[in-house]
Parts: sequence; structure tokens; C-alpha cells
Amino acid sequence: MNVPTIGVLALQGDFAEHLAVLRTLDIDTREVRLPAELEGLDGLIIPGGESMTMAKLMDSYALREPIRARVREGMAVWGTCAGLILLAKELEDNRPEPLGLMDMDVARNAFGRQVDSFETDLSVAVLGKQPFHAVFIRAPIIKQLRNGIQELASLPDGHVVAARQERMLATAFHPELTDDARFHEYFLSMVNS
Repeated sequence: MNVPTIGVLALQGDFAEHLAVLRTLDIDTREVRLPAELEGLDGLIIPGGESMTMAKLMDSYALREPIRARVREGMAVWGTCAGLILLAKELEDNRPEPLGLMDMDVARNAFGRQVDSFETDLSVAVLGKQPFHAVFIRAPIIKQLRNGIQELASLPDGHVVAARQERMLATAFHPELTDDARFHEYFLSMVNS
């Protein structure tokens, strides 16, 4: 199996943490700030951060359409927290303008302010029997999934916090802030499928 090259959108947010996890898995990585840096990637991670700022920077660096085009061509993409917001088709408060790639409706900051951030164990069948310890920081939730999007994890109250649509993955939490690399490994399995 060829070692994939995974890019991490490095405009703002916790891109360095994703890069660090990928490097522990011996994956070729690249920071992505310009459209040309998308070329040759097998997958792209859009990290957590501030979704409004990330959207503005994507537009400033003319990344929006090239990202859409590469994903439509089959490049795998994973959005964590702010990245999930940016992947959505619809946002509850209509800002920022999302990429419109995953057929889901999303609510930003669904749990409140920074002080309302929390951690919890999630049951994620695609990762095996052991629960995944998830870190939620000003997290979004997925309000609605359409057109066969697969729910991967939800909170006890039923709020969906992880989903997959074909070669697109979205998590409302931050797997890169834990010592558990299973979500990164799952994304890599999507890249290699």
C-alpha cells in the first residue's frame, strides 16, 4: 500500500496538532495555505479553530473552489469542529458561508461559550468496542443528516457529533487533542479505500 500524503489546512486553528498525530503514524504531511498545495494530496483535514476566520482566510487565499473541486474529484476530506461547520451544506445561522460539501445541517457553538466546553466518552462502532474520549470546545452539532449520510457517533441526548458521507468525515470534537489516534487511522482507511 502506498503511503498517502495528507494535507492539513493551516490557515488558523489547531492544524499543528493534526500534523503531529499524522507524523506519529508515519504519514507524509503537508501544510496547506495556497491552492497549489492541494495538488497531489490524497486527503485533507480542515481543523478546529474559528470558523468565521477560517472561511475569510479561505476566501482571501482563493482556496474555496479548489478545495471543492478536489473533493468532488475524490480527495478524502475530514473536518473537525470548525472544519465540520465548513463542510456543511446548511448552517443554522447562515454564517460563515460553508463549502456545501456534506449534506447536513449544522448549528455552530451548540453548547454555548468556551466555559461550556466538555469531555465525554463516545461509543463509535467504526472504531471498535473501546469508547472514544472526545473533547468538545465551543462545539457544533449536526442537526440533520440527509441522503444516506452515516451517523458515526451521538451524545446520550441524541445530538449527532460525527458523520461520514462517502469520502468525507466530520467530527464535532477534537480527536487531535487526545492520545487516541483511532479517528486519524479511520480517516486514513477512507483515504486508502
